[in-house]
Amino acid sequence: MLAMIAIITAYVVIVAGLADPVTRLPVLVQTPIWIVLGVAWIFPLKPLVRWIEIGRWK
Repeated sequence: MLAMIAIITAYVVIVAGLADPVTRLPVLVQTPIWIVLGVAWIFPLKPLVRWIEIGRWK
């Protein structure tokens, strides 16, 4: 769980760093960017969540 929290925290810091340049774009360009960034955190955590649920890494 601590690794999951650390990964999410690092991801939030990275995305927050992108916030200023992205907010300068038109709203129709921002929307897909925020959707992708909002879903992208799931993929690096998928193996970790699987390991937590079933106890095996692969």
